[in-house]
Amino acid sequence: MKHVHSFADDCLGDLDAVGLAASIASGAISAAEAARAALARIDAVEPRLSAVAVDDRERALARAEADDFTGVFAGVPSLIKNNTDFAGIPTLHGSAAVANVPARADEAVTRELVGTGLNILGASTMPAFGLTATTEFADRPPTRNPWDTDYSCGASSGGAAALVAAGAVPIAHANDGGGSIRIPAAACGLVGLKPTRGRVAQAKQMHGLPIDLVSNGVVTRSVRDTAHYYADLERQREVASLPPIGLVEGPGRARLRVALINTPLTGRLLDDDTDRELAATVELLESLGHRVESVPMPVDRSYIAQFTDYWALLAFGIDRMGGRSVGKGFDRSRLDPFTKGLSAAFLKHFYRLPASVMGLKRATARFRSAFEGYDVILSPTLAHAVPEIGYLAPDGDFDEIFARLVDYVAFTPANNSSGTPAITLPLGRSANGLPLGMHFSADLGGERTLLELAFELEAARPFARIQD
Repeated sequence: MKHVHSFADDCLGDLDAVGLAASIASGAISAAEAARAALARIDAVEPRLSAVAVDDRERALARAEADDFTGVFAGVPSLIKNNTDFAGIPTLHGSAAVANVPARADEAVTRELVGTGLNILGASTMPAFGLTATTEFADRPPTRNPWDTDYSCGASSGGAAALVAAGAVPIAHANDGGGSIRIPAAACGLVGLKPTRGRVAQAKQMHGLPIDLVSNGVVTRSVRDTAHYYADLERQREVASLPPIGLVEGPGRARLRVALINTPLTGRLLDDDTDRELAATVELLESLGHRVESVPMPVDRSYIAQFTDYWALLAFGIDRMGGRSVGKGFDRSRLDPFTKGLSAAFLKHFYRLPASVMGLKRATARFRSAFEGYDVILSPTLAHAVPEIGYLAPDGDFDEIFARLVDYVAFTPANNSSGTPAITLPLGRSANGLPLGMHFSADLGGERTLLELAFELEAARPFARIQD
């Protein structure tokens, strides 16, 4: 395996974000020392990972020297995903079609992110417009998985996941429109929680659309970092329509009713590695006193075409109205083949869109009905183990790549259309040593249940470390 990591005997050590923030708060190290150490770690792995889209180190070091951060992660170095406006950094969306023009202002999501005290060192890579599940490109080197650089790091928050897994930073911003927090977290052995719709400020790119698919969050190496992040967001902005999460600091007492889904909506069988690790997770849950029962997928196979139609709408909007959606200077001629192919797929079936939107809304009720008898749903995060670079290449034959993508990402989209929360945990390993994520979903507002369960599972089966 071609392991790449930057864990070292420096001031960051193997601390998670909570631990690093405590060191900064105590005066054991300074925010400037933490920033310089993180930048040195990025420099050590970046030539092999290609995970940084925009470097903003000079401004980050100046902020660290000023040391006026507030929030639970005051002074902790991090990165923002490059589809979210951070004043002074170009929001490039992973595409050569977007003009290299610095954002004029932070968007609402960014204000919440930096409100936790994170010091943004730059922007992480993502595939073009976040439309696929691997951080690969038609015109530049791919972002690689630090566990084995021959393999995909997932997407669309692939650069964020690669850098956190490699130890460059302990926490990084991510967002999720069909699995884009959970997929790269699963591929890179991290914790990735997609929150309930409305828990976090709305993403700029979702304004005005009939269904808001995108939720913002973080990828982390520890459950407590994820728990502290969402608790600090509640300090900043109370969401009256949802039950508060509060600060979750350990397992819950309740024994849960767990619905097991082990067959993808596509009807294909899981690969051997995923099937084995899912069974091991069931055994672990039952050993802890939880009750697990197999159930069918709550939505039917028509959901695949409905979600695809809506997903393709997003590509069509970029293709035909990119200047409005991503700003002036958009050059349609430089769009990648996958975005063009997905846009063409929408145009071919555009007449189905109204029925597909209605179908997705009906599917929400069916998906949520599963929680009438169960507290959480368990499935694999992905339908098969992490593929090698090239398997989902955006410049490959569109129909073949798209069919592979649908097979791979069979479990995560239902949470985006329904707005329900879900978390992936690095509880499994493939035969070749790569991480395999296990996926837990809850009903709207159920993040506390997911975090309590995550704490319990992390303690019972500590997550593998890339540096071991």
